[in-house]
Amino acid sequence: MGNPGFTVALPIAAPLAEAASNWASDYGELAVDLLVVVLLALAARLLSLPLLRRAQREARGRAAAAVSGPAPVGTGATVAEVVACAVFAAGLEAAMFAGPNYGFDLLRSPVAFADSRQMAIALGLASADVRVRVLVVGAVLLALWLLLAHLARRALLTAGMPTAVAADGRVRGRSLLRLGLFAVAGVLVLPMGVLAAGAVFQAVALLSARSLPTLSAPTGPTGPTGPAAAVPFPPRPEAAPATPVTAPATAYTPPVPALAPVHSPAPAPVHSPVPHQPLNGHEPRSIGGYQLLGRIGAGGMGTVYLARREGAATQVALKTINLELLDDPDLLRRFQRESEVLAMVPGAYTARVLDTGVDAGRPFLAMELLDGRPLDAHLRELGPLRSPEALRALALALAVALSGVHRLGLVHRDLKPANIMLTSAGPRLLDFGIAALVDGTRLTMTGAGPGTLTYMAPEQFGEERVGTAADVWAWACCVVCAAHGASPFAATSTGGVIRRIVDTGPEPSALAAVHALDPALAATVTRALTPDPADRPADGAALLSLLTAGQPTDVRAEITRGWNTLRL
Repeated sequence: MGNPGFTVALPIAAPLAEAASNWASDYGELAVDLLVVVLLALAARLLSLPLLRRAQREARGRAAAAVSGPAPVGTGATVAEVVACAVFAAGLEAAMFAGPNYGFDLLRSPVAFADSRQMAIALGLASADVRVRVLVVGAVLLALWLLLAHLARRALLTAGMPTAVAADGRVRGRSLLRLGLFAVAGVLVLPMGVLAAGAVFQAVALLSARSLPTLSAPTGPTGPTGPAAAVPFPPRPEAAPATPVTAPATAYTPPVPALAPVHSPAPAPVHSPVPHQPLNGHEPRSIGGYQLLGRIGAGGMGTVYLARREGAATQVALKTINLELLDDPDLLRRFQRESEVLAMVPGAYTARVLDTGVDAGRPFLAMELLDGRPLDAHLRELGPLRSPEALRALALALAVALSGVHRLGLVHRDLKPANIMLTSAGPRLLDFGIAALVDGTRLTMTGAGPGTLTYMAPEQFGEERVGTAADVWAWACCVVCAAHGASPFAATSTGGVIRRIVDTGPEPSALAAVHALDPALAATVTRALTPDPADRPADGAALLSLLTAGQPTDVRAEITRGWNTLRL
């Protein structure tokens, strides 16, 4: 006689076993497809890891700036990271649509808008059963993505960061808003396969954030790198010791009258001929043995500080790379190239380099401090030069600077108004970041553009080697810009600029502005803008000879006299 309990349970167990088998089969197919998505996401994330780390450095800088005050923090890597993630998500969704099976049918649908009816027809199941499966898979993937996103963000704001950053209400509010937007997008917009890929991206971001270096270098002369940057935020004042410290009994201490509490005086203002801004709380106070006194200027790649050597009185301009870009090898090579070139060029009408070095992995370049402002800023604020003597002084000074650069076999390759400083002592040629030797044996261009479009010579658009004649062309463009207010090849579009450079020629009214001030100088400018490099003055020395008509003259005295007519 058989077991009656077994006989009764058999009709119930059979459907359950069949349902479990179906679920195992369906979810097994889903697991395989999910594994494909995870592997694709992992490969894409590892390939784009340098971009992720640069974006994370920018995010840390912005968070620190929100607490300590405005700071020059770039956004280029962040935007590129968002675009890269969007492109991958779109590509992944397209790839999932190419896989017509249950797993990809489920993964390519958002949680809120999954087409459970079509999947139910394909699987021969009730729509309610398919809907349950969608909610289970979607909830797991969404929760995993949001959890890892939260942990990655928290690690980004705490690992190697001042405690004031993570505790700041504005920073926390932005983090919560970001997580809320992620949740809404995860439910309503993003396919579940993209959620799985997003979880992988956030897991890698979490590991990367934990390995990022401290926002600023440690302080103190005893560290492994010597004098370095200060901590980004001042430490909280410690409480006074509970037990007062008394002098030894044998020592005589004269009575001291009670004094009012002494408050540390505010930092005295720094007197400098160069306009500058005070340092923010997160910026270093010293780099490479130089005390930083203020910020002269900053851009997306680097910052220039007003500084002086500790123990010295002479002020210098100290240039360094922004912290979030220290892992960019191309930028580091360009910075090193500029240091090498500036150390080689003569000091006549260029910026003399005084010192170079690396402090806690951050390269710096100390140059002589120049008063004044760039030519492009002068043109924006005061308009074109109206003094014929000042325009000729500018042309002569730049020719002298180029002759010294070309004599060393160097080509500047980015001569433009932004790289010409108008100082009280005369014009100075700056920024040798993409300079190259004429023979191309070293200091060749790596990871940097060949110049600025409206100041580029025709040969810079081809494959031929760029020589000193390209600097002569750019010299002429700068002289025209100084008299006219814009490059002679300026146009409303990139195509229009290139067409003028290689085909139609410079704007006639721009050349007329130079001719109105100095007809002889206009003739030299016209020759320097000849499309064929062989028909231009070959280099700075030939250009200088043409400007002085080959006659011996005291060029520096003429530059000084002419420059004194300019109102800076």
